[in-house]
Amino acid sequence: MPSFTTRPKGALARTAGEAGICWAFVAVAVQLDYAPAGVAVREDLRQAHARFLRHLASPGSWWSGAERLAIAAESRNALGCRLCLERKEALSPASLQGEHESLGALPASLVDVIHRVRTDSGRLSRSWFDGVLESGLDEGSYVEAIGVVTMLAGVDCFARALGLPPFPLPEPLPGEPSRQRPTSARPGTAWVAMIAPEDADGPERDLYGEADFVPNIVRALSLVPDHVRVLRELSSAHYMGFAEIPDFSRRGALDRMQMELVAARVSSLNECFY
Repeated sequence: MPSFTTRPKGALARTAGEAGICWAFVAVAVQLDYAPAGVAVREDLRQAHARFLRHLASPGSWWSGAERLAIAAESRNALGCRLCLERKEALSPASLQGEHESLGALPASLVDVIHRVRTDSGRLSRSWFDGVLESGLDEGSYVEAIGVVTMLAGVDCFARALGLPPFPLPEPLPGEPSRQRPTSARPGTAWVAMIAPEDADGPERDLYGEADFVPNIVRALSLVPDHVRVLRELSSAHYMGFAEIPDFSRRGALDRMQMELVAARVSSLNECFY
């Protein structure tokens, strides 16, 4: 793993309970300026974005705060990578070899994961994933990196839709990753082990809230439980809570049919395999 230097900017305290997770950040300010957009932004969206960026700066399960922020920065950098642009246009991404235009802070194997997920996720394969593990990146580290890339993409797209530049990344918080793998995670359903709702217990008992239906895309991040907790908040603010997804009578600023139309169109543009 690369070596990073962190500058103390505060401390993070977390408590998890059956009702959800309570985040308490001390002296870690994330200031997001929506004013240039000229439109009102709901408070729940503002809070979800700020908490997500603070989450990125915090030590995780497998990566330090500095490493997570380096993954985030590399994810943004991938959008201008010439190799990625050429591979996107090629019939097969494997037909083009070369080096990614990276920021130079992360190992090449991790850079490839970040770039491929951010720019051409629709053509990832199990054989590619097996190669990732053979390169030395373990399952938990892979899941944590995927969560950083995908959740950041959603927040960045929100800013772009308002005509704003991507929100600046905060300074990293000190500390080491916990390196705790949830004991209730089981292999078999997906490429990575996941926690089924009926198995969420102990420290993960709050993981899915009160939802009876939990999408696989959410379970897929459960090797990093705090990723799931942050995704719950982002989903509730941007889309709807997990528990509300099966309820087609649910209405917001858009009715449910309008929401599903937008979601399906975005998924198609992003080449989501679902």
